Amino acid sequence: MKKIVLVCGGIAGLIVSAMGVISTAVFCASGDFQSGMVYGYTSMIIAFSLIFVGVKNFRDKYNNGVVSFGKAFKVGILIALVASTFYVISWLINFHFFMPDFYEKYSIRILDQLKASGASATTIAEKTAEMTKMTEWSKNELFVIIMTYVEILPVGLIVTLIAALILKRKNAKPRQTGSSGLEQTTTV
Repeated sequence: MKKIVLVCGGIAGLIVSAMGVISTAVFCASGDFQSGMVYGYTSMIIAFSLIFVGVKNFRDKYNNGVVSFGKAFKVGILIALVASTFYVISWLINFHFFMPDFYEKYSIRILDQLKASGASATTIAEKTAEMTKMTEWSKNELFVIIMTYVEILPVGLIVTLIAALILKRKNAKPRQTGSSGLEQTTTV
């Protein structure tokens, strides 16, 4: 199980990290944070498809074709945690070395969108206070780590739940028999 978790989690982590760094650079430069979020969450779902691969691989190759919901969930959530940790580390590197002003730019863009939409002065003032607080909190390393996990881990949890429900199997599939009634074995 450990090998599956590390391989699938590592590959998923590399995918989501690479796509996250690229999308953050592209969409931050353009100021189109909304498209960046759509792209980012899409890349998370693509990367977390490796949860299905990992759970199915565990079930079929290492667990005799059987896996309970609980065991499938455990494999899936561990893959999600490994991938999420890659993502958090890549974001910390990206944030600290390449985009230390990310939260300021994000705040400005959000407030500009509110003003352009004709929001009331009260709404703009409330959002300004909220964005100022978020920018201040971003100076705390623990806050950035927690918020980055909160961004990705729920997606991994949802994919894990779906994978565990789909891939659970209580009984191994019976082996096929040939026309002679003898068990056929295939070698790969």
